[in-house]
Amino acid sequence: MSRSGFTHLNENSSPQMVDVGHKEGTERIALARTVIELPEKVANELDCVGMRSSKGSIFDVAAIAGTQAAKKTADLIPLCHLIPLDSVKIKLSREGERKIFVECRVKATHKTGVEMEALVGCSVAALTVYDMCKAISHEIVLGETKLIEKTGGKGNYFFQEKEG
Repeated sequence: MSRSGFTHLNENSSPQMVDVGHKEGTERIALARTVIELPEKVANELDCVGMRSSKGSIFDVAAIAGTQAAKKTADLIPLCHLIPLDSVKIKLSREGERKIFVECRVKATHKTGVEMEALVGCSVAALTVYDMCKAISHEIVLGETKLIEKTGGKGNYFFQEKEG
């Protein structure tokens, strides 16, 4: 490990894949969320067409895209391990008039966590919503993407909203 504490850098600060060969496989679960903000024009159109476009059900297509992306994370993020995933669950929901929440829950029994798979899954699902709605407006905002929780491995993590 590098002197800085970054596990993906060796002692010379060169990139490296973390060696997990000595670890025991345990159940790992991660949940990530992306928030999509819709301009009024897109929100109104989605209300009129029942969340469908000429390409199909927006939420269904986005869920398939997010699942596919989570499974391909190691191909997209250079130093990620290829992890056999036990499950990927994508949930999209309208929140109020102008927001869509995309959540991706990933589970695997392996030697390393699945946070990146969850983050990639919800990001690509959100990008798919953008792609399917961009003909109406390019003012769709893909907002924050964050890890909500992670269990298994060295420790658990649960996102705490900051007050203020």
